[in-house]
Amino acid sequence: MSDAPATIAQTRSAIAGRAASAEEITRAALARIDAANPALNAFLQVFHDRAMAAARDIDRRVASGETPGPLAGVPIALKDNLCVGPEDGGGRTTCGSRFLENYESPFSATVVRRLAAAGAIIVGKTNLDEFAMGSSGENSAFGPTRNPWDHARIPGGSSAGSAAAVAAGMVPAALGSDTGGSIRQPAGFCGIVGLKPTYGRVSRYGLVAFASSLDQVGPMARTVADAAAILGVIAGPDLHDSTCSPREPEDFTRALETPVESLRIGIPRQARTSANHPAVAAALENAAAVFRRLGAEVIDVDLPHADYGIAAYYIVAPAEASSNLARFDGIRFGRRAELGPGETLMDLYCRSRGEGFGAEVQRRIMLGTYVLSAGYYDAYYLTALRARRKIKDDFDAVLAGTEDTAEDTGGRAAGGGTQAARGTAGPGRCHALLMPSAPTPAFRLGEKAADPLAMYAADVYTVGANLAGLPGITLPGGFAREGGVELPVGVQLIGAAWDEARLLRIARTLERELALPHHTPP
Repeated sequence: MSDAPATIAQTRSAIAGRAASAEEITRAALARIDAANPALNAFLQVFHDRAMAAARDIDRRVASGETPGPLAGVPIALKDNLCVGPEDGGGRTTCGSRFLENYESPFSATVVRRLAAAGAIIVGKTNLDEFAMGSSGENSAFGPTRNPWDHARIPGGSSAGSAAAVAAGMVPAALGSDTGGSIRQPAGFCGIVGLKPTYGRVSRYGLVAFASSLDQVGPMARTVADAAAILGVIAGPDLHDSTCSPREPEDFTRALETPVESLRIGIPRQARTSANHPAVAAALENAAAVFRRLGAEVIDVDLPHADYGIAAYYIVAPAEASSNLARFDGIRFGRRAELGPGETLMDLYCRSRGEGFGAEVQRRIMLGTYVLSAGYYDAYYLTALRARRKIKDDFDAVLAGTEDTAEDTGGRAAGGGTQAARGTAGPGRCHALLMPSAPTPAFRLGEKAADPLAMYAADVYTVGANLAGLPGITLPGGFAREGGVELPVGVQLIGAAWDEARLLRIARTLERELALPHHTPP
């Protein structure tokens, strides 16, 4: 098999057909990581020996007639806020922070266990903004990750390393986490597919918490089909996570190639603004034109409280971060500062946290502590929660959930003539919303580092899905030319809660019709 990057589907087909072994595929992936990572800083740890041992085990099982699992022999990377315990080979879980640079978890995250059970080969842990707090990939204590399309630009954040690793062809897929767009925004900047599932669809057990009511684990891959395959493996109930839904996992690939009938796509008024880069605006309109050409109804919708999304998110998320990160005090977890003569326990706390946390994490902890403090709780935190409720109501008013329609499983394409009754959205309701994944292509390293508010604005199109707990997917929508460099531009689809199967089918329809090349950056 060639060293060229492969999709999950191609990898599985090669192993099943004996065109390549899992050992060959894994060795090629490790070689690509070793060659590309020094320039990109996408990986913080690479598991050479254990990955090769796992691949040889897959080959033995295939040779003996076993079916090792739906991801057998597929190299996959993990964002380094997902725990890997001794049962899966161990390793550090740093969260991109000096505070946890030597931390080794005694257990594995549920999603890691499920990947291993499915036969995936875990090849390493990827870089991220510290504690997943960032929109650029620049906030890691171990150095910034660089965009494979232009090493002078950011890959997006916080799942920076996972996005760069997939885009550069190091691995076919990776896991990220999405608190306010941390899967979808870097996927758009790097020209890959990134899926944030419905809150509660995937277990958060073993994911180091940033904001517990917003965090969700999801796949990053080169194709919609690959993202669907991984979601089918990692989704499902988990007794270790009380926020995880009891819904059983689905085969999200089963009807992926079947277009949704009587398709209605909504474009929020707030998605068309002068703040959008011309290439972003063009990609949005081109995607809308594709849906119209297929016979879908494309309508304008209004999300009246969307403009409050950034403000609400940057109160709710830091408030939860302030509580979640209180455990990192130099006593219970992580780095402990050295005390001098006469220094107190309070000195130990202050010095440990001051030395261990970077500037962005400290900023968010202070902001979160402030909005939760006496005298400001009602004015800020409770007001943000009310805004969050309004934002969710706005989405619910325009999206057709599975409770509104009977899921259509076959029939003619959206443009095929007869409008089927099954799958028809109710009056004024849409099967999905279409918008950009970010208002601009990837910006330059350091360009917004001194202006946190400008940095936060990069999340303007992604925070809403997290506040509302909805599934969203980014896929390549086109390219922009910036200074002679070709940069990807992403488009995003958001669906109703628990409607990933239909959302993935809509995304696959757009991916197929756009027919953009899945090439690796130069």
